[in-house]
Amino acid sequence: MAIPLKNLTTTKRKHPPVLAIYGTGGIGKTTLAAEFPDPLYLFTEGEEPPTDIELPTLTGEDGEPKPITSYTEMLDVFEQLLTEEHDFKTVIIDSLDSFERFVWAHTCQMKGFDTIDSNDKGSPTAFGKGYLAADEYWNDYMAAAKALARSGLHVVQILHNKTKQFNDPLVDAYDRYRPKLQDRATDIIMEKSEALLFMTKRTSVKQVDKGFGKKEAKAEGMSGSERIIYTDERAGFLAKNRLNMPASIPYKKGNGFAELSKYFYAAAAKAAE
Repeated sequence: MAIPLKNLTTTKRKHPPVLAIYGTGGIGKTTLAAEFPDPLYLFTEGEEPPTDIELPTLTGEDGEPKPITSYTEMLDVFEQLLTEEHDFKTVIIDSLDSFERFVWAHTCQMKGFDTIDSNDKGSPTAFGKGYLAADEYWNDYMAAAKALARSGLHVVQILHNKTKQFNDPLVDAYDRYRPKLQDRATDIIMEKSEALLFMTKRTSVKQVDKGFGKKEAKAEGMSGSERIIYTDERAGFLAKNRLNMPASIPYKKGNGFAELSKYFYAAAAKAAE
């Protein structure tokens, strides 16, 4: 059936983004996420909700904050946010790497696996096949997260970090920061999110006197509040964005959302002019 050319729209995004934020411990990931408007905080079992930030969250029968304890529970909450009236404008998931084990458990349940990864050559999850099967449920999760964004909710996914050796074909291998997820999961989160942001303290390089007239360049983490949100990949870390953000954005507590949100709707605003 032919589609009339008058029935066209723009490909520019007009809704809030899906973000993933990771970084070094205590850098302020949850603090930044809490700055987003009217958030609902969903923390997974094993994570401790912040005690210095007041955030609405699920409540258990005992009246205490209730963690998400399964893959289906997370998607059930997403469905409620999509189908029921509420005043939330942001959903925070803390943390995505803790949620990963629920993805694995759900995969095993649905596929009849004993474990997500096996060293037994005869196992259906040998040679990474379990992680490959988990792609289906990671994609379902991200489809639900994208649906939340299209409904008008900011989706902020918090992750911890790990270091892993990167074998660059052009130079010697080196370590780099990346999200604390299995590699296939990291690829899906990066592909489906509008931005993967890396938070850390700014690093300076100074010359250290080694004696006998010799000096050596030494990286030195700067203390205090000088924290940086990186939006593009560098040798030392993974990051990316589709929001035309600058390569780095200084983070000052209380001003993070204001700085990031400058780029959330800029493209759509220009298209509407």
